[in-house]
Amino acid sequence: MAEHHENWLDLRSDTVTRPSAAMRAAMNAAEVGDDVYGDDPTVNRLQEYAADLFGYEDALFAPSGTQSNLLALLVHCGRGDEYLVGQEAHTYKYEGGGAAVLGSIQPQPIINQPDGSIALDDIAAYIKPDDFHFARTRLLALENTIGGRVLSLDTTGAATKLAHDKGLATHLDGARLCNAAVKLGVSPREALAGFDSASICLSKGLGAPVGSILCGTRPLIKEAKRWRKMLGGGMRQAGMIAAGGLYALEHNIGRLADDHANAAYFAGELAKMKNIKVSTPQTNIFYVDIPAFVCQGLNDVLQLTRIRVSMAPRLRIVTHMDATRDDIDRAITVFGDFFG
Repeated sequence: MAEHHENWLDLRSDTVTRPSAAMRAAMNAAEVGDDVYGDDPTVNRLQEYAADLFGYEDALFAPSGTQSNLLALLVHCGRGDEYLVGQEAHTYKYEGGGAAVLGSIQPQPIINQPDGSIALDDIAAYIKPDDFHFARTRLLALENTIGGRVLSLDTTGAATKLAHDKGLATHLDGARLCNAAVKLGVSPREALAGFDSASICLSKGLGAPVGSILCGTRPLIKEAKRWRKMLGGGMRQAGMIAAGGLYALEHNIGRLADDHANAAYFAGELAKMKNIKVSTPQTNIFYVDIPAFVCQGLNDVLQLTRIRVSMAPRLRIVTHMDATRDDIDRAITVFGDFFG
């Protein structure tokens, strides 16, 4: 595959963003210490800032969103316990089965509704009775955004209330929670109401190179720190990467609105073309249904014009800070010429 140069437009994911010059400067200047000893001042500052921003007692910096989600599952559930989760959710479908493999935690997948939510009746129906024939249902895990779709405050509020009323804990995979908050026009803290823990990714639309934050109570984070060590996530002079995450939280949340606007514009222009069907984006992700027989040809043309996608008949397109309006106009022209 061709090397990634500045003039490539990469639409595969918002995980491809690179740190800006200002973020790199902050990383370069970061004070560091040994974080396993709790001595890294920049990691500590990131954790304190994130806990305050997201409305929790404490927070923990982890190397990946997969790990921060797994830490939450391991804290909330013991061996032989169960968590309720959407069939399309990242923690169930795209994280290697970690909860089952590493935590002996049984996932109970539930169908997601077209809007990305899980029906309250389904949540209630899948909570197991207190009977030794069943795994103990301990946790409801939701995701926001999910496939680019935003769960409303009413939706998450009703689901977390039901879970708590039934004695379950609640966790949010908020990999793109800041996108959801910007779209809803609320603070990140408001968008997280009702969740006992939340994982927020710094290396997607927020533009940091590495890492996620797990938020929760002090006892939860203390326990998560123990699991993080066991999973190999204890890092030493991690302040250099934590500084990127801190910069992202301080400077890059509001600008997610630009990515949403670019996705809406891009999808709107593609929707005018023949032979393809385009979903309407709510945030920075949308899907284009392309006839299977043209996928290879389209991919070849995109490669030649330095545009990178994960080609499939249901093509996911993701906008991000490294995809400018000019880049998107260029992509629209290439698609238009191909489907013209």
